[in-house]
Amino acid sequence: MGLQEYVVRRIIQLVFTFWVFVSILFVLFRAAPGDPTSMYVTQGMSQEARQETIRRLGLDEPLHVQYVDYIGQLLTGEFGTSFRYNEPVWDILVVKFWNTVLLMGTALVVAYLIGITFGALLGWYRGSRFERGGIIVALMARSSPEFWTGILVLSVFSFWLGVFPSGGMRSIGVETSGFVTRYVNWDFAYHLVLPVMAGAIYYMATPILLMRNTMLDVLKADFIEIKKAEGLPEHQILFSHAVRNSVLPLVTVIALVSGKAIGGSLIIETVFNWPGMGREMVQSINYNDYPVAMGTFFLMGSVVIIMNFVADLAYGILDPRVQYD
Repeated sequence: MGLQEYVVRRIIQLVFTFWVFVSILFVLFRAAPGDPTSMYVTQGMSQEARQETIRRLGLDEPLHVQYVDYIGQLLTGEFGTSFRYNEPVWDILVVKFWNTVLLMGTALVVAYLIGITFGALLGWYRGSRFERGGIIVALMARSSPEFWTGILVLSVFSFWLGVFPSGGMRSIGVETSGFVTRYVNWDFAYHLVLPVMAGAIYYMATPILLMRNTMLDVLKADFIEIKKAEGLPEHQILFSHAVRNSVLPLVTVIALVSGKAIGGSLIIETVFNWPGMGREMVQSINYNDYPVAMGTFFLMGSVVIIMNFVADLAYGILDPRVQYD
């Protein structure tokens, strides 16, 4: 099977996966306990007003009609109207989505820059105290729950040292408009430091350990011995040759980790009161706001599915030794 045929098959599987995913979302939220009209329908409301509210929310239709309408909205890029905000769901989530992407994306960039460098050094100095200590640190970072890491970072740098804010995305009273002015400013960067630090600590263990293991294999290769015999400096052999040939597995893993990070941003956003997708998802569930909750699940789940698809393709494109059967 050639690469082109493989890509076509994976796209078909991707479409089927999305259909199953959105169908499960629809069924789960409709079967969930709670009445989404409870925040609109009060005891003093007349029967006519109650029925009008239910009709306006689109909850008077049979389930199969609601399902067809939901699929049709997704195909046209619409997520419906929020029960809670009475606004289009997309207008609510587009800002939350970018808040999450910038937070977790920055955390992953920091984690992989540190992880690749640190992991390469662990592999280069194999058998030393530095390697043993580094592995312990990486395993501790990976096994520590995200909420614990976040609380620890908050306790040290916000409550104890007082050098960074304890939460939020910007200072009180600071107002911005437009994408650039919202994110390209010192106040945003100042609030971004602690949640990025907590996320980077948690996610850097994977590139550290993977890079170290890959480096151990690369360092056994003949071309490394040739470079040493040529008298090249250690740092040049390490970063120009060994690291360069060790990063391939990380290219595909980062796609998988990126999907996981975006989909699992709930804990970091909750600890640091960050107005992102994860925090909005919890609030919408608490208010039985089906359209917003389904929209957040759909966007976060879509990132995971797409990044898995990208990881599959990336490995085959970057490594010509891969054969598709």
